[in-house]
Amino acid sequence: MLSGPPAATITAAQLLDRFVAASERQRRTLISQLEQRISELLPLIQPRLDGLDPTGDDWAAGTLIQLMLQHAEPALREAWWQRHPEGWLAVTSATDLDLVGLQRALAEQRFEDADRLTSTLLRQLAGPQAQQRGYVYYSEVPPIPAADLQSLDRLWVVYSRGRYGFTVQARLLRSCGGRWERLWPRIGWKQAGIWTRYPGSFTWSHEAPEGHLPLVNQLRGVRLMDALLNHPGLQQRM
Repeated sequence: MLSGPPAATITAAQLLDRFVAASERQRRTLISQLEQRISELLPLIQPRLDGLDPTGDDWAAGTLIQLMLQHAEPALREAWWQRHPEGWLAVTSATDLDLVGLQRALAEQRFEDADRLTSTLLRQLAGPQAQQRGYVYYSEVPPIPAADLQSLDRLWVVYSRGRYGFTVQARLLRSCGGRWERLWPRIGWKQAGIWTRYPGSFTWSHEAPEGHLPLVNQLRGVRLMDALLNHPGLQQRM
């Protein structure tokens, strides 16, 4: 349980510090408090972010960025992107992959756009043939550089309150005993034996089941998903 006085009785700065320092489970109980006091918090978020590590994958920062961009005036949002033209989270690529659009879409909670961008980026990483055919073969996954898959995963984790991303899906698969038929309904890709219809029946927000995003075309079987989740670069992050 959270220690100290109730969140409603402390200052906005103290609430912000409590949120950042809390465990992941405790943070989730504080998000509604942040939203209720967002007008007080807006001037404090940027200075607080300056003290956080942009090379890690702590989702407290992603949540604060999303709240700021959601509630700030247009001028403040524009000033934010001018200060962070490539996004706040420091991500790397071994192939000069352009990750700016994906980070911006996630920061602005445009999850459907982010999912489409992720598919595009995976095709780019897989090579010209994957781009030409419009999808990735499982055999094209192993050569993908670890740094690129790790960056894609970190972006999803940081901007989803730790609930979406390839490593989240891999962890859930492990908790399902490696049985894909148990994973699909758990992440909301299949219900009552029927595949979830794309795109209208998927949930493009923080309210989806854990592991819901990003999507991988499971209709070609599990081999692509299996190759992706078992890539050494992602296994290193587990």
